[in-house]
Amino acid sequence: MQKEIYEQPAAILETIQRHVQGDLIFPAELHPVENALLGFKKIIIAASGSSRHAGLAGEIMIEDLSGAAVDVEYASEYCYRSTHSTGDPIVLVITQSGETADTVAAQREAQARGAKTIAIANVADSTIAREASAGLLTFAAPEVAVPATKSFTTQLVVLYLLALFLARKRGRMTSEVIRSHLQRLLQVPGMLEQALPQWDQQAAAFAGRCHEAKTFLYLGRSVHYAIAREGALKLKEISYTHAEGYPVGELRHGPNALVDERVPLVVLATCDRSDPDSLLRYHKTVSLLRDLKSQGAKLLVLASEGDLEAELLADHVFFVPAASELVLPVLEVVPLQLFAYHVAVLNGCDVDHPRNLVKSVVRE
Repeated sequence: MQKEIYEQPAAILETIQRHVQGDLIFPAELHPVENALLGFKKIIIAASGSSRHAGLAGEIMIEDLSGAAVDVEYASEYCYRSTHSTGDPIVLVITQSGETADTVAAQREAQARGAKTIAIANVADSTIAREASAGLLTFAAPEVAVPATKSFTTQLVVLYLLALFLARKRGRMTSEVIRSHLQRLLQVPGMLEQALPQWDQQAAAFAGRCHEAKTFLYLGRSVHYAIAREGALKLKEISYTHAEGYPVGELRHGPNALVDERVPLVVLATCDRSDPDSLLRYHKTVSLLRDLKSQGAKLLVLASEGDLEAELLADHVFFVPAASELVLPVLEVVPLQLFAYHVAVLNGCDVDHPRNLVKSVVRE
């Protein structure tokens, strides 16, 4: 798992380079669904586990950048839901292996309902990639450990590229704006390469102080809520520690009753200061941090570089390089992967082969 965490910069760069030629995103991959892309009413994302969390982030990316409506379904529930309430949807399925039984079944059901499907997978000759109307590969190379790490971040990258593709297709962005987004995305691998060693050391130190906790709460707003969910899943699946992800604003609607010095809170408080909506969310999150501090909570905070306010409120802080709001998730999930890894190691767990789990769930 640790090895694959460190392979993420190269995997992300490879994924970008394979799908972008100059200013063109997916120059040929989406040709089979070109007509559907001109008239669809909604995108439905069906996925499970970490792939579903990528889908939750993708929902925000696609809606914010392209204006297209998106719903995210559990792949295991999709087949049992009523048929599409609006006509002409595109169903986007996401799976690392391309063999996940629930996701394969969801794609087949979507096709039986007459929908075009787009598959995001890491294996080119997998069932889901072969059967999809169109396929978008993540070029993460084989991922051996059960926990998704590099497959997850490359899924985020493909979803971000899809959001940009749709924004251009729907006339929401000029080619020049697309180019600026791509240039910023290309900076991410280098940022990760530089930050990984320090994050690894910090994660080991933070884990040493709280690995005996029985429950963790992870909090994030908007696109960062998806990463809070993913961070919590990583911790629970490899360290066998209970963890839940919530939207920041939902803490007071019940979960706040759990908060005391024995329940560490992991709060995503990064900010794109060029984005007014991101700034507003950040200020609301910092206000909550002050309240939690007064309650005696232990706070592990992810903050943007140079954020002295968040640093003063936090017991421990991971600093994340400055990036645009919808690219930040690719960066901020990595220290959460490392934190989960070190908690699990200290708890004596086999991080590569967690109990009761397999890499690809091939039975429904």
